[in-house]
Amino acid sequence: MKYSPGDGVLLIRGLSSFILAAPAQEAFTLFLEDCDGEIVQSVEPDDLVVVSAPEGGPLEPAFLLFRLVRDHHAPLVVLPRGHPGSRRLRHVVSVAPQVLFSCGIQRGTHPEQHLICSSEELAGITLRGTDGAVELEHVPPGVRVEILGEQGGTGHVSQ
Repeated sequence: MKYSPGDGVLLIRGLSSFILAAPAQEAFTLFLEDCDGEIVQSVEPDDLVVVSAPEGGPLEPAFLLFRLVRDHHAPLVVLPRGHPGSRRLRHVVSVAPQVLFSCGIQRGTHPEQHLICSSEELAGITLRGTDGAVELEHVPPGVRVEILGEQGGTGHVSQ
């Protein structure tokens, strides 16, 4: 499935968790901060900015985090494996041309931007950025896809 969110953001929603995703829209430099230093990553306009909320919750904080990264180029912090703060992260972010969702990884500990923590119900989904659109693969039955407006309000239901 291919979706063109325009200036909006794709909302992929399961029963108890969700994902926000949209193209970066512009080239910028993303800084990933970890205990060993700093990783510098170039972001292209078709790369995806993705926020995963494995436990669900309100959309507003996830949407604000999305905007901080996509629009204001806020750096990302990568925690070391086993860090006690990982279990308190309600939202995690990935920026890459393609992102795979997995429920078998610890939140916030992966500098590899092609992989992001998700709930079990959304695990296995693959998102790919292409020509200003978002391609979805391996979407489980019952998952809803919507487009949120620029301010985070729900737009039309796409699935």
